[in-house]
Amino acid sequence: MKINSVIASFTRVGGPLVGLWRGRAAGQPEAHKGSSYADRMGGRYALSLLCGILLLLLSACGGTIQTNMPAPAPTAIPVNGFGSAANHPHSILAFPDKVILLATHYGLFYSSDTGATWTMVAAGPNQPMEGLMTTSLTSSSLNPKRVYVLTAPAVVGAKGTLGIYTSQDQGKSWQLASSASSLTADNHIYLAQAGNDNPDEVYVYLQALGPLGLKVSMDDGQHFTTTGNLPFGNLISLLALPNAPGQLLAGDSSDGMARSTDGGLHWQKMPGVSGGIYSIISAGPNKPIYATGDSGVYASHDGGKSFQLVYSGASYTSFAVSPVQPQVLYGTTGTGVYHSSDGGHTWSLLPHIKGNLFGLAADPTDASQVYLSLSYPTELYRFSQASSGWSSLTPKS
Repeated sequence: MKINSVIASFTRVGGPLVGLWRGRAAGQPEAHKGSSYADRMGGRYALSLLCGILLLLLSACGGTIQTNMPAPAPTAIPVNGFGSAANHPHSILAFPDKVILLATHYGLFYSSDTGATWTMVAAGPNQPMEGLMTTSLTSSSLNPKRVYVLTAPAVVGAKGTLGIYTSQDQGKSWQLASSASSLTADNHIYLAQAGNDNPDEVYVYLQALGPLGLKVSMDDGQHFTTTGNLPFGNLISLLALPNAPGQLLAGDSSDGMARSTDGGLHWQKMPGVSGGIYSIISAGPNKPIYATGDSGVYASHDGGKSFQLVYSGASYTSFAVSPVQPQVLYGTTGTGVYHSSDGGHTWSLLPHIKGNLFGLAADPTDASQVYLSLSYPTELYRFSQASSGWSSLTPKS
């Protein structure tokens, strides 16, 4: 599992937990800018507490701490089309052509009609990745049909091979690109990020190798080589800047952000960025870049050469930006989903939704819509500003 996006993305894993814990009545939006010292310190304490809880959850999901003790195959009765109440999402991608991919602990799900119908395409019986959880999803900005996903043990006796898998048809079918055992002794690939030099480039991070753990493949993940030394040892977020070959931004769990202009061979720490950086996102080529972490929300308007802290009131668990309106952002805390229409300077609370909030994906064609996945059980919802409410995209069992 990826903390980022902690996920996008937790992003990852991806990404990534919570910094804003100020109580609000359910469904009562409030625009807020800044916060008191007490509020910020309370949020930081809550974030530290959640980090500890998250690490325990990750250990059960094959994340940062590994027990190598996968659970028995689930036998519970399905509560919806995504499976039993024990299922939970790890990553989500939404594409302009109505395709949505949802990677979960028990199955990889595909929709070609913006969530109206769903098909399990991997990790199920007699499928690729059988018995494995699917974690970090990433797609190429140069070829959206090229998608990658990482795997980890989900059940005892899993038949699938641990590793990185690739799809040439936007997630409808999958093939093993490289086994985890061919890359690292602990069989664990922490995150994946599609590259920006060519459509077949992909980066992976092997946490066991610390600063030497970032590797790159130029042939769809079949062969990997080591990049240069990272300036820190616990990478949790990575962005290959769209339409900017060789330019990368990397976030550490506690030591800020670094930038590379040569595909990871050399790195420079970013001044003015401190603490953990859970997620780094971009709306597309020549558009603003955003990051969220311990200190709040950062923004860059010069292609990642510099970042400014634009909001210190929250550290968002999941983070998404609209590709069509790059000033529109969405973020989740442990208690709510927030929206910004001014590049992260101010935020308002969206209507309350019941459940365990997890990952976000902005609608690729409509900035007023966002997808939200929930955990235990896995559920998916879409928010529309036109209706000012959430609609369920969860299939029935």
